[in-house]
Amino acid sequence: MRLWLLLAVSFFCWLSYSAAKDQNPNHTVARGRRRRGKKTAHRDRVSVNGGYNGGSVFIESYKGVEEPKPNYNVIPGNTGQCVFQGITMFDKTVWSPKPCVTCLCSTGKVVCDEMQCPVLQCQLKFKPIGECCPICIHSTYEASENSGDSPVPNDPSFPNAAFLPDKSQRKEKYKEEEERHLRKDAERKRRKKQKKETEKLRKQMEEQEQEEGMRKLREEAAKREAAEEEKRMEEQQRVEEDRKRRREKEQREMLRALEEAAERARAELRAEEDEEEEEEETEWLRGDVFQMPPQLPTPPDFPPPTAPSEPSHAGEGDDADEESARISYALPQGCTISDVIVSCENAKLTSIPPLSIPELKSLNLQGNAITTIPAEAFNGVLNLEWIDFGKNKISSSGIDPQAFTKLKFLTRLYMDGNLLEHIPPGLPHTLQELKLNENNLQEMDEDSFEGLSSLVTLEMEGNFLSEANVNPKLFAPLKQLTYLRMGRNHFRTIPQGLPESLQEMHLENNLIEEIPEGAFNQSKSLNVIVLRHNKIDESRIAPFAWINHRNLESIDLSHNKLHLVPSFLPKSLAHLVLVGNQIERIPGYVFAHMEPGLEYLYLSYNKLDGEGVEPESFFGTLNTMTELCLDHNQLTSIPIGINEMTSLHFLRLNNNNIRHIGEDSICDPLNDEDSHIVALRLENNLLDPRKIPPTAFSCVRSYSSVVLRPQRIK
Repeated sequence: MRLWLLLAVSFFCWLSYSAAKDQNPNHTVARGRRRRGKKTAHRDRVSVNGGYNGGSVFIESYKGVEEPKPNYNVIPGNTGQCVFQGITMFDKTVWSPKPCVTCLCSTGKVVCDEMQCPVLQCQLKFKPIGECCPICIHSTYEASENSGDSPVPNDPSFPNAAFLPDKSQRKEKYKEEEERHLRKDAERKRRKKQKKETEKLRKQMEEQEQEEGMRKLREEAAKREAAEEEKRMEEQQRVEEDRKRRREKEQREMLRALEEAAERARAELRAEEDEEEEEEETEWLRGDVFQMPPQLPTPPDFPPPTAPSEPSHAGEGDDADEESARISYALPQGCTISDVIVSCENAKLTSIPPLSIPELKSLNLQGNAITTIPAEAFNGVLNLEWIDFGKNKISSSGIDPQAFTKLKFLTRLYMDGNLLEHIPPGLPHTLQELKLNENNLQEMDEDSFEGLSSLVTLEMEGNFLSEANVNPKLFAPLKQLTYLRMGRNHFRTIPQGLPESLQEMHLENNLIEEIPEGAFNQSKSLNVIVLRHNKIDESRIAPFAWINHRNLESIDLSHNKLHLVPSFLPKSLAHLVLVGNQIERIPGYVFAHMEPGLEYLYLSYNKLDGEGVEPESFFGTLNTMTELCLDHNQLTSIPIGINEMTSLHFLRLNNNNIRHIGEDSICDPLNDEDSHIVALRLENNLLDPRKIPPTAFSCVRSYSSVVLRPQRIK
């Protein structure tokens, strides 16, 4: 009984459904899905309301088309988040990586729905607005014609679907539409080409304007240079004319003095003739009347010579440019004078020439055979400011203690390449620069620089100095010493007693083996230290030798005996040179304490290999490193951390054993900032340029600045 009742209810439901379907003739079954905001094309018969009788028109182009099957690609990821092509997506995030593909992040998995369009066997195709797959336009017209209905104007799948009375008109209308679209495409291409030509013409005009502007600037610069040259020539001519006038004036004064002396001599002759006529007549009638006397008398109106400390000035009533008069002077052979400079360089002199030129400022005696400096050597040139005795044969015993005491304006004294064993005595307190390179200096006591409180630069390279013969109090009087050079000596440790004012010190080519803790305690102003070509090992550098120096920015430790990059480097260090050591490793965090950070690091010609650079080796320099030289080592790959250096301009990795360059080994693909590397050298490695990824050099400004050839592979 229950079975029959169940069958009756099922039959009744089927009848109700059929009746409801018959009452709604316009009902259309459309197969498809709306997937996350993307529409899919209908694949079955589609009913469209319209036409004369309001009946249904079915587009036959959809018949026989199979439902596109979605292609799901499941990408595993972390729970709650997804990683798609290097981008992290949050849960429930929806995106479209390309047209007609939609992806969803669902509990750590990426689910992508991709639309696959069927292959159409027609020549004319049309893609409806908002759909992903095209349809055949001819099939649409034939379906409308076979069904006896007209295309519906509002059908989005039919372009310009206007009512057409017959088939010929519809074809003609379609042809017109096609021609109109072709004309639009042609017009669009023409406008695009015209726009490109206009842009090209505009650029050419701008370039012409720039060239014209540069030409005008060059012409103006040439005119200014010509005007300045003309002005200099006029100034030089005026100076020469002034000198000529002064010489002529001196000659006239000299002639007048001679005439007056001759007149006085004649008057005296006449007076003596009256007393002793015959005897005096015999004596004075020998033709010697007009001989110049051994020392000419000074005429009454001729200004007497003045001391150098009290320079003479033009007398009242004279011209403004009149200078102190001098009788005459003669320069030795091989010497020249220009303005206030006398040069006797390589003149084969054996002694200092006697000069009487009060206004002289500079005297160059380099390259002679001078052996002594007597006390009266500079009596006629007391205003000297610069003397060069380089490459002579002067010994300490040949310098008189009073030789330099009268030079109250001397600021520079060069005595390189002589035979000095001690500092010259009696140097004036005005001296600012003293060069004693390439001598025989062997002993320096605490009084050697007594009184030289104004000395700024001191050079004593190429001597026999060491900590054994240099007194620790030697530098005490040098209150303003800034620049010190003591290279090519015999020091085994840093000299003691360095002045507080010292900023730059050069101790290269010595025998220094260690840097003790208190070596630079007094010199807190040090900015540059050069210690190359010594025997320093990283274990002999005291931890607190220089780490707290806030002004020390540059250290050169190249060509020593280092096996590691030294720790406890100064916090303010910006420039570090470690070329030519035996460095095998860069310890992690060795630069991390520096503020603001290291900018220049030179590690060329060492022994760094594939394990010598740690992931944290360059920590602290990623935002400041500007130049990095790792060439001529044994690296097998690009060191970790280089791709994170955002300020790097110059990178040298040539002459290593690098075989592979990854896509992100040098440049960070996630960094959207402008290209920053200016020059990159990778030659003489084991690289195959054809296997380098195209984006490996994306952070290099110009590919022409990347040096890849030659490589050590066949």
